[in-house]
Amino acid sequence: MSPTSSIYAGTVVHTRLRPKRHNLRYSVFSLLLDLDELPVLDRSLGLFSVNRRGLFSFWQKDHGDGTPNGLKQWVAGQLSNAGITTDGLNVRVLCYPRIFGYVFNPLTVYFCYGPENDLRAVIYEVCNTFHERHAYIIPADGEDGGQISHSCNKDLYVSPFVPMNCRYDFSVRTPAEQVRIAIKESDADGMFLYAMFQGRHSPLTDRGLAKAFLRYPLMTLKVTAAIHWEALRLWLKRVPVHRHARAASPRASTIVAHRTRTETR
Repeated sequence: MSPTSSIYAGTVVHTRLRPKRHNLRYSVFSLLLDLDELPVLDRSLGLFSVNRRGLFSFWQKDHGDGTPNGLKQWVAGQLSNAGITTDGLNVRVLCYPRIFGYVFNPLTVYFCYGPENDLRAVIYEVCNTFHERHAYIIPADGEDGGQISHSCNKDLYVSPFVPMNCRYDFSVRTPAEQVRIAIKESDADGMFLYAMFQGRHSPLTDRGLAKAFLRYPLMTLKVTAAIHWEALRLWLKRVPVHRHARAASPRASTIVAHRTRTETR
């Protein structure tokens, strides 16, 4: 069986509609990592490592509950708590890798499959700059190869320029030749923010990683720099600031009860 772990290079776009219009667009890449393939990737790739230093690396402690080697177990526990069966579970994680040991992942997406490649759930793991993490566990309908849509209330403070009383509407194209993660954020007055990542597949190889490094040098540092740069731009536009609402726990999750809708591509 060919590996599913891949590189997805593409673009992040944010569009704010109010109270002041604001747009950003950055070229980035993400890795799709099959958690069952991590030992093989660690042994076979020279530019990628797992739970140890490298040019590119993936550390399980950066995700879930922070357990150094327990990410799949954490995912299985979250699904079990949501009443989702975990027999034959396969988990594929879409995220930024560490580059020279540094990463900040505003959003990590877990695609959770059964043994027949049936999509059982999607987990959105949101991180903020206050080192707080919140996972939204959303059941899927067992279909793959489609565009999935679902919604949930916002439960973690993310940006000083976005209020807490908001709702997320997700539209996801599951990873294949392309992947797309789109989020509409709404308040009582309707949608005010649209965010999207769209990337195109290429194999996860040393050659592919070298090309990504040359095309996106120090990308993860630039992600953090861009967050602060865009915050300055919003502040100069006098967008209202909302004080940090501290999370009750630095690691938390929400189970979204309703099922998703899937449309054929």
